[in-house]
Amino acid sequence: MENRQQIPISISCLPATYEYKKSNISGMYEALQSLRNDKVFCDITLVTQNGFKIFAHKVILASASPYFHEKFTNLSEKNKDLVVIGELDSTTLQLLVEFVYSGKIVVTERNVQDLLPAANLLLLNDVNEACCEFLQEQLHPTNCLGIKAFANLHCCSKLLTSSVLYIQQNFSRVVEGDEFLSLSSEEVVMLISSDELAVPSEGKVVECVIRWVKYDLDSRKCNLPQLMEHVRLPLASKNYIDSKVVKEPLLNNCLKCKEYIDEALHFHFLKRNQSDQVITIPEGIQYKPRLGNKVILVVGGYGHTTSAAGSTEWYDPKNNQWYFGPIMITRRDGAGLAVLDDHFVFAMGGHSIGSIVQSVDVLDLFSEPTCWKPTVDMLIKRTEFGVGVINSYLYAVGGYDGTNSLNSAEKFDCGTKEWRMISSMSTARADLGAGVLNNLLYAVGGYDYSSGEVLNSVECYHPSLDKWTPVAEMCVRRYGASVGVLDGVLYVVGGFNGLECQKSVEAYRPSTGVWTTVDDMNFPRQNAGVVALDGLLYVIGGDYADTTYDSVEYYDPNSDTWFMLEAPMNVERHFAGAATIVRPPHFKTC
Repeated sequence: MENRQQIPISISCLPATYEYKKSNISGMYEALQSLRNDKVFCDITLVTQNGFKIFAHKVILASASPYFHEKFTNLSEKNKDLVVIGELDSTTLQLLVEFVYSGKIVVTERNVQDLLPAANLLLLNDVNEACCEFLQEQLHPTNCLGIKAFANLHCCSKLLTSSVLYIQQNFSRVVEGDEFLSLSSEEVVMLISSDELAVPSEGKVVECVIRWVKYDLDSRKCNLPQLMEHVRLPLASKNYIDSKVVKEPLLNNCLKCKEYIDEALHFHFLKRNQSDQVITIPEGIQYKPRLGNKVILVVGGYGHTTSAAGSTEWYDPKNNQWYFGPIMITRRDGAGLAVLDDHFVFAMGGHSIGSIVQSVDVLDLFSEPTCWKPTVDMLIKRTEFGVGVINSYLYAVGGYDGTNSLNSAEKFDCGTKEWRMISSMSTARADLGAGVLNNLLYAVGGYDYSSGEVLNSVECYHPSLDKWTPVAEMCVRRYGASVGVLDGVLYVVGGFNGLECQKSVEAYRPSTGVWTTVDDMNFPRQNAGVVALDGLLYVIGGDYADTTYDSVEYYDPNSDTWFMLEAPMNVERHFAGAATIVRPPHFKTC
């Protein structure tokens, strides 16, 4: 292609070819190819930029390519038997014409950068897709930045999305390659400012910025303040800041960078000296955790072993393994678990050594070491209650106080560090499910100890009105059911209907205002944990009859199917808390 912009892509690390075949109508294709080879009925000659001639049939080319259809019907070439295609070289045009006549093309590392723009010119979408699929299969830390640039240049949206996701998920390896060093400052900013980067710690982002600047120090050192603005330095450990960042001459010689360092150290000072262990996170990109590296955290619960209530564990979807997390300072089952600002995990209330408590412990995901600490107690002791987070407020609703089911609700203001009561629900609910959807808190089902009734009613709380309103009833009465929110849909999973444990699942969409059934789980479960992660809904542990599960299953809404997770938890648990969290940089994988 004459004067086209070429972006070098390294594919040699994964040598391969990609053969695309259209539907198997080989007899017709062979006949057409034979006619062309023998120049029978050929009525058009295509001439490339170097004078190479290709004989063909107008009707065949026009039927396959809107580009040729336009040329042969509406443009000046419609009455000509010779057309110059000056934009393409002879090899590329020959391959594409042969594809039109055979339905086959072989994409290789040598021809893909010529084929894709040529296919775009001739509007041969099948070839475009074949080239994109080939490049997608070749994505590697050493070439993904080049493939992303190539996809962006030629408006290949699917390939661009795939390459961006690959770069985010393999950031640590990508920034070690030579492609990274050739990026412009604007491209580096776009890369490191992403919320979706999967990084073991923010120190990796600091190091890649220093490496990029030092590669061409004289011309790039002026970009350092702009780049460090997008580094989330307060999320790096204080030990890393003291041992690496403070001692880096490049940063120390930059006044703006020293300001960023001072802000990060001040943030760590506040965390260390705040008496109630929870601080208000300042606004600004530097304090926002990256979301591209999430794991599942399971906290406490009850099982056949004594270790469940005081232990935590977390699941890494990248290697399909469970690891033990920080030991709890308060043993809990039936507790509420909530994550605030992707930074703090709150374990609230529940049973603890035979008593129902109102104490609250908090886990700072970015502290070193990562450990649980006590914080402000709830106003009312609760177990088996519902929790939610809306606009940085924690909500605790319903539950059981040892005597009665509760209809009361309270919320925690992280600014004032106080719990206060809010409007009560219309119905007392213990062992209920709760979930937040569209900034409304839903209280689902439960059990009323005073009446002995298993509930199918649902109500939702409007924070701006401090008011509860009824929602459509579920199809099945449930207590001990679990609630999860995925892609704008509220799911209620399992539970006990008063007669038997359920494996049925219902979904509620506010747009329709009704509950509908979806595929059943593989096993009946009650008192399980439910979380959403990477487009899937996970149901964790729970119990059935005298069995406490360590198994996990997950729901794919695209196929309306439940699958068993191959990796069970380390500990059997029911009445455990579960949440999706940003991978803490100091969690150990051993």
